[in-house]
Amino acid sequence: MSEVLGELDIVIVGPSITSSLNNGHAITYRGLVRELAKRGHRVTFLEQDVPSDEIRDLPAPPYCHTVLYDSVAELQAQHSALVESADVVIVGSQLSDGIAVGQWVTRLAGGITAFYDIDAPATLARLVRGGTSYVTPALIERYDLYLSSTGGPTLARLEREFGSPCARPLYCSVDPVSYRPEIVPPSWDMGYMRPYSDDGQPSVERLLLEPARRWPGGRFAVVGPQYPTAVRWPANVDRTEHLPPAEHCAFYTAQRFMLDVTRPHTIAAGYSPSARLFEAAACAVPVISDGWPGLDELFVPGKEILLARSSGEVLHLLRELPEAERLRIGMRARRRVIREHTASHRAEELEGYIRTVVAGRSVPWRDQRAS
Repeated sequence: MSEVLGELDIVIVGPSITSSLNNGHAITYRGLVRELAKRGHRVTFLEQDVPSDEIRDLPAPPYCHTVLYDSVAELQAQHSALVESADVVIVGSQLSDGIAVGQWVTRLAGGITAFYDIDAPATLARLVRGGTSYVTPALIERYDLYLSSTGGPTLARLEREFGSPCARPLYCSVDPVSYRPEIVPPSWDMGYMRPYSDDGQPSVERLLLEPARRWPGGRFAVVGPQYPTAVRWPANVDRTEHLPPAEHCAFYTAQRFMLDVTRPHTIAAGYSPSARLFEAAACAVPVISDGWPGLDELFVPGKEILLARSSGEVLHLLRELPEAERLRIGMRARRRVIREHTASHRAEELEGYIRTVVAGRSVPWRDQRAS
């Protein structure tokens, strides 16, 4: 596909690529941008400078040019020529001034414009309730392409109800070199990594904390910020506020199983694999999931992923699944990830979506931009 498109100048205006603290989006952007660069594209990342990103674990990504900006006014004053001349401009979700940025980009850009939504179910729920700070229905109609980390029926809804001319899935992904199996003695029977959320905590209680209470001899771990002091942690649950991406692989491979639970609005939408799901699978660590529509199109239940709805079902898997089968499930999951869910796959998919938009224009893309 890159042979057809040529080398592209791509601009991404996103919340962060330099800091993964409290920002899982940074990990997704790093993988995608790294692979786009490998394919010959030139990427500039314009990052919103916010106080929570003061701790930057990757202050200067080597595969793109990164610029921090303080305000939309500064963005417009210093980078209008860049946006106007770029082949593709992508605006990310969760920008505090994303609406103003999107209006500016869709008005000024001479190339293709796209919106990358890394939490589409939450976005659509907010739009129905009253709106977001980063996108509006009118903007959805103006972007040439809506890239969604949720697939399935959500894509049709974006086109039918919100007027997107082209909504396509761009799931999270993983680097199979950084995330790989390691033979180490397990530190925990099951671990979990995600920030606290009010609506997700009941599942954590049911599928991790209750099993920990019922099995005092088991070992558990939870990594993630923002958990309130009111949460009562059993003595056999280790707590860590944050792990930088460089330590994720070691965390996964020190577990016998990894728990991946889903927030209710995401379960309702389905087709929303998390980055943690792919990361653990790439490490050949069997994942226990609460299940959601579309999961069986990504991994085969019972063969590549395990499902549990209750604390009893979790405990049965932790204590009764034969070790040989546990290892086989992990390796099957890794093979599936390597075939379909790496950052390289996502970069190739993005190229394909760009090609689709180009083919749908009545005037040749570069001729149109030159006119």
